[in-house]
Amino acid sequence: MHFKHKLFYIMSGGLGVLALQVFFLLFAGSATAEDIVKRGKYLVDITGCHDCHTPMKEGPEGAPVPDETLLLAGHPVGVPYPIWTPEDLKNRNTMAMFGPQLTVAAGPWGVSFATNLTPDKQTGMADTDHFKWTEEAFIQAIRTGKHHGQPNGRDILPPMPWPAYKHATDEDLKAIWAYLKTLKPIKNKVPEPVPPAAPPAKKE
Repeated sequence: MHFKHKLFYIMSGGLGVLALQVFFLLFAGSATAEDIVKRGKYLVDITGCHDCHTPMKEGPEGAPVPDETLLLAGHPVGVPYPIWTPEDLKNRNTMAMFGPQLTVAAGPWGVSFATNLTPDKQTGMADTDHFKWTEEAFIQAIRTGKHHGQPNGRDILPPMPWPAYKHATDEDLKAIWAYLKTLKPIKNKVPEPVPPAAPPAKKE
């Protein structure tokens, strides 16, 4: 190919890339607040958030279905929880146990309860008296696996799959946060995690 032709194609390709960059600069940030919330809802629906954070109730043929009156409200206050011991693994081949509403899990890590993700001011993800939830704190919690996103916070416990979610883009996590802020606030104080059961005493 003649040198001038090569130069033309190279320049054309460069102009094409430049045009794409300009397009994204002009239109990538044009999403409305409503678009962002819709994106957040979509992500929450497909990533299994309801599987743990929305209490389940008995549906047709006994299959569990989400209780939409408690949408993303976490483990219901006052509901009993299972206890796991090393004997369950040894004798029953059971690594974890779940409560009937699937909002609580017990295993070698102790007992963990699904968080109230609604923006209730006393018990949910809002500016409560004991912590000021922000978009940044939410993103850091997902990125680091630390409670409240704080470096000195306790670990976020199983079955929360934050190691997978941490790979989400900032845009997706911001969209999820935006959607959570639109939820109906539900007053529901979720218990703190229960430490693991002590191992059985060794026989002398």
